[in-house]
Amino acid sequence: MAELFDLRDGEAFVKIARKSIGYYMHTGQLLKEKSVDARYNEKRGVFVTLHSFPERELRGCIGFPEPVAPLWRAIIENAVNAAFSDPRFAPLQANELDKIIIEVSVLTKPVAMRCERNALPEKIKIGRDGLVIKKGSCVGLLLPQVASELKWNSKQFLCALCGKAGLDESAWKDEKAEICTFQSQIFAEEKPNGRIIKY
Repeated sequence: MAELFDLRDGEAFVKIARKSIGYYMHTGQLLKEKSVDARYNEKRGVFVTLHSFPERELRGCIGFPEPVAPLWRAIIENAVNAAFSDPRFAPLQANELDKIIIEVSVLTKPVAMRCERNALPEKIKIGRDGLVIKKGSCVGLLLPQVASELKWNSKQFLCALCGKAGLDESAWKDEKAEICTFQSQIFAEEKPNGRIIKY
């Protein structure tokens, strides 16, 4: 994908995510801060992921796969959602704020894969592509970094995607299931409140 944002942008994204979580924790309100950079006001898909430190275990992850909100606003909302509304975890507590690392993923728009179902695995590049599956009312999404972190091959990635959507793991072979790919730029803290890296 084209490099839309550089490390300086990523530093701004992660800092506003952390600030939003702290602000909501103390006020119960969403941060109203606006960005002066016009690029940050363009609508983009965004995910915010929280990991414990130093264990780096998942502590929350929520986002917008589609570009439904301005980037800056999407980061603020999803930082709060990841911290307090991920149904897999209890809401983040004040004593955890300095024990988490924050990651912001800025997504390209998902594009439907058009090929024979058996050829899908060879069209997916691990580490580059994220996946979305839609079948009926079931929807699942996995970010590109998930497959890399778990050392999955593309078939394992597709099967896990189906499971995420609540479908049988072979549902990706069904022509009625829509499979889309997307890419992302990922910016993350190395440690809580630490240096931001891009990958």
